[in-house]
Amino acid sequence: MGFCSILPLPCPSTMHIIAMVIYSLAFVLGVLGNGLVIFFTGFRMKKTVNTVWFLNLAIADFTFTFFLPLSVAYLALGFHWPFGEFLCKVNSTLAFLNLYASIYLLMVISIDRCISVWNPVWAQNHRTPRLASFVALAVWIWALVLCSPVMYFRQTASQDGLLEENKINCYTNYGEDPAMKTMRHYALIITRFIFAFVIPFTVILVCYGAIVSKLRRNQLSQSNKPFQVITAVIVAFSVCWFPYHLFTFFELKGHTEVLRFGVPLVTSLAFVNSCLNPILYVFMGQDFKKKLRQSLFTIFENAFTEENSQNTLTNKTKSSMETLSQEV
Repeated sequence: MGFCSILPLPCPSTMHIIAMVIYSLAFVLGVLGNGLVIFFTGFRMKKTVNTVWFLNLAIADFTFTFFLPLSVAYLALGFHWPFGEFLCKVNSTLAFLNLYASIYLLMVISIDRCISVWNPVWAQNHRTPRLASFVALAVWIWALVLCSPVMYFRQTASQDGLLEENKINCYTNYGEDPAMKTMRHYALIITRFIFAFVIPFTVILVCYGAIVSKLRRNQLSQSNKPFQVITAVIVAFSVCWFPYHLFTFFELKGHTEVLRFGVPLVTSLAFVNSCLNPILYVFMGQDFKKKLRQSLFTIFENAFTEENSQNTLTNKTKSSMETLSQEV
């Protein structure tokens, strides 16, 4: 996935080492943390809309981090890919599948929270885990469609050199024609920025603006754990991925020195996002020491539970409606 496999210039070895360390930490923390989230939300907890959302987020992160050792090996071998073209395509595609699935799941969650605040009675009657599962499936299909160009253009090629013989690179091949190559490259970068950042984050901001407006207007408090957790997840996602999108435009402009030193770091930052969510689930919303005293199951159950807060919000709305009807 890294730009260094596309650029003709090698990244500094120090940057390689830093990237490998970060990739390795993301692998360990991501596989263990997201594995626990999948276990609890998928097998130990009551199935709710929120557990469906967080389960799918964890699956996206787990699948990506599980294959990170391939990227570590690729860096360690000096951008030599001995794993074949199929795994080259799969490894790169999973990175962008994680990007698209995660951001659109966050967008769907934001819409879900907005509906729950603006129309809690309707949400109480129609917001079901079954519907959430169908929506999550649609998100996965859409994410596969968006990352399909990565699978198509990604390939392996042998590069014979004076110092290295039969070195195989896993890289993005946009074709042999220079004009077509440039056009495809620009199109992919711009399309990815629009569909993986601009559109979903615009929807997320609109939803959160609507939520804040409704809560202030009705003087309701929204203190439930999922609202706090998903806010932290969205902020973490934007902080981790925006620098990556920014550097893709630097790549188009050909800022070689900036890319040489910055790309390994922003790519590593993007990868780290896949292991942050379980940490946020555990340590958001309560005192740190109290969290450590809780069992893992209780931690995740408290993080994802929605019934009490949802019922409270619904009851407040029903009470207001009853008072209004009595006045009339």
